Amino acid sequence: MTHISDLRKSYERAELDESASLADPLAQFELWLQQALSSELPEPNAMTLATVGADGRPSTRVVLIKGCDARGIVWFTNYDSRKGRELAAHPQAALQFHWVELERVVRIEGRVEKVDAAESDAYFASRPLDSRIGAWASPQSEVIPSRSVLVTNAARYGAQYLLNPPRPPHWGGYRLVPDRWEFWQGRRSRLHDRLRYRLEAQQWIRERLAP
Repeated sequence: MTHISDLRKSYERAELDESASLADPLAQFELWLQQALSSELPEPNAMTLATVGADGRPSTRVVLIKGCDARGIVWFTNYDSRKGRELAAHPQAALQFHWVELERVVRIEGRVEKVDAAESDAYFASRPLDSRIGAWASPQSEVIPSRSVLVTNAARYGAQYLLNPPRPPHWGGYRLVPDRWEFWQGRRSRLHDRLRYRLEAQQWIRERLAP
């Protein structure tokens, strides 16, 4: 049996040079995201979201990016979930994309705000019916005695709302407004390329970090 301490991988697919990277981190991110999409990776839109609770305890989970523009990175979730409660206490977060097959990581940090109701309504209406019912059925992050609670709730809300469930008041979008980005490209001998962009006086400062 292979021991995990013996696992090794040499990163040799690409490089990330200052002269070839884009001055705007959003443009660089959109380029890499499109390349991940074009490569047909499994769930290239999956990102790890890190938050901190009122007790100072950090937590992470995987969510899906649903929007990206000059205003920030958007995802949708239950506002009453653990992450929602933690964002209410500390509206700062970090995101991470890991595209293993491309040997790339993108890290994003910044403040978090709720998207407006109209944007949440529009996205909710675009979801499959079972996902819309599921948003009502699941008391996300709460302790439940068994799966039957979810099944029973789904049946009840399905009967109540039929084909037109409204968006629950406890469900909607968040937007992370970046003030720091990092792009990591794996390189041979663990001499990886790391470019950080930090916002200073409304200007993006690009700098190389040691791996």
